[in-house]
Amino acid sequence: MKLNNLKDLMIHELKDIYNAEHQITKALPKMMKATSSDKLKKAFEDHLNVTDKQIERLEKVFDMLGEKAKGEKCKAMEGIIKEAESMMSEKAEDSVMDAALIASAQRVEHYEIAAYGTICTYAKQLGLNDVLNLLHKTLEEEKKTDEMLTKIAESSINIKAER
Repeated sequence: MKLNNLKDLMIHELKDIYNAEHQITKALPKMMKATSSDKLKKAFEDHLNVTDKQIERLEKVFDMLGEKAKGEKCKAMEGIIKEAESMMSEKAEDSVMDAALIASAQRVEHYEIAAYGTICTYAKQLGLNDVLNLLHKTLEEEKKTDEMLTKIAESSINIKAER
């Protein structure tokens, strides 16, 4: 696909994040199995449910733009997830593994925050307010997840891993 204008670029970015979200739905169950923390397991489970809703929201955005909901392989997310899988294969104390899982999850969140932030900027520039509103909701969810992971890390996981 040739990128002729900002809308083309936005659609390209939407396809990237659509694929990334699908990759995340496959990675989160593995992360849920790898954690020893009930609080972290619940956070991953909750985010899996949110991710499913975000995928539905993206499908609605594609429809609003007259595009087929189709992803393009997100190599960045693939790399972030491979790194997380590599970490999960390490031998580690439970609390240290949990700290590593939070770090991996936050890498995912930061990528998503960057992607959705950029796409929201494009939608705003293009005057696509309905699209912007849907994507901004997802952006806020990603920020909230990142903050929640930080709280879990700072209030318990990192303290246990320090010992």
